[in-house]
Amino acid sequence: MAAASLTLPYTSSSSYAAGSGSASSSAAASSLFSSFPLSQRRFVSCDSRSRIQAPNSIKCDLSEPPFKSVNGKPIVPILNERNLPKFLETARMEKTINRTSTRLKLFSGTANPTLSQEIAWYMGLELGNINIKRFADGEIYVQLRESVRGCDVYLVQPTCPPANENLMELLIMIDACRRASAKTITAVIPYFGYARADRKTQGRESIAAKLVANLITEAGANRVLACDLHSGQSMGYFDIPVDHVYAQPVILDYLASKRINSQDLVVVSPDVGGVARARAFAKKLSDAPLAIVDKRRHGHNVAEVMNLIGDVKGKVAVMMDDMIDTAGTIAKGAALLHEEGAREVYACCTHPVFSPPAIERLSSGLFQEVIITNTIPIAKKNYFPQLTVLSVANLLGETIWRVHDDCSVSSIFQ
Repeated sequence: MAAASLTLPYTSSSSYAAGSGSASSSAAASSLFSSFPLSQRRFVSCDSRSRIQAPNSIKCDLSEPPFKSVNGKPIVPILNERNLPKFLETARMEKTINRTSTRLKLFSGTANPTLSQEIAWYMGLELGNINIKRFADGEIYVQLRESVRGCDVYLVQPTCPPANENLMELLIMIDACRRASAKTITAVIPYFGYARADRKTQGRESIAAKLVANLITEAGANRVLACDLHSGQSMGYFDIPVDHVYAQPVILDYLASKRINSQDLVVVSPDVGGVARARAFAKKLSDAPLAIVDKRRHGHNVAEVMNLIGDVKGKVAVMMDDMIDTAGTIAKGAALLHEEGAREVYACCTHPVFSPPAIERLSSGLFQEVIITNTIPIAKKNYFPQLTVLSVANLLGETIWRVHDDCSVSSIFQ
């Protein structure tokens, strides 16, 4: 049976260093985070890696630059002092964390190898050698090309479109690790497909999110690490531990660099279901006021905007959602915000699903900027001038280390 194969080894390359300057105190006073001036941050390359750089900073030592420019800006931000927990201060650490463990193995699926590589760079590890094939009839073959016996294995594989292909690949990767006697298997799922099918809205519907959770558990995973699940209840569908991380600090860090006056800012939820998420986001943005777009949905991927709750006249509106699929909801919401007198409209989301015709809607001029993360890879043909892509690699890499070292994950977001 003929096969097309993809082998994903890691090879280190040249070193890279980059930095960002500090802002003046007067500029900081009018920023989104008025009490926290931006600090000078720098990526440093060196031979000996120390994962905890304290106090109050995370610095990444990169083997190769994961940076790419979008609109002349670096797309891999670093978490700054506002978002870091006290846990990272060495004076408060009760023990030295071993971050050179040979028992930790990191493997990448084919869904988002670029993100996996960036995570490996942050962690100072090499991606594990794995061979993934697609046979002529569409069947998937996975072979680990190095021993994982007794190791803690982390498999990075978002179940983004094509969701069924990537989900099946993840299940087979988990099975391969289990049969190779891995000590523990953690499925790192930056984007969890089927998360929207988390309840029955009509009679005789399936709850696919629960089914997928069962499949991952039965395949042999011991833990799941997910980013910005569509709803918190999805964590309860798993019978194994779930570490739920949020991309909010990465997006907040970028918005702080925009130097928007906090008095001009309003956070907008594109629907009623996202109010809790938008409220938490607004609280971090100097407790900005909140507005809500009320809409009625007449079918899947079809939304109709009805009215706006809140005042956006003369304001900079930041629309926050967990994902953008066809962009119907957020585009109609942006049009309504402009009608209501909003000065500028920004769209922020963690997961850029971008099903057609999302690109056309987002690039139509409604948005000053569309800010997303790289939990789902974006094809080069889908880039447009207003698009800015931020990386969650540092966040996921730090979380993996903390899980491996039995340290707190929730303290990252406090």
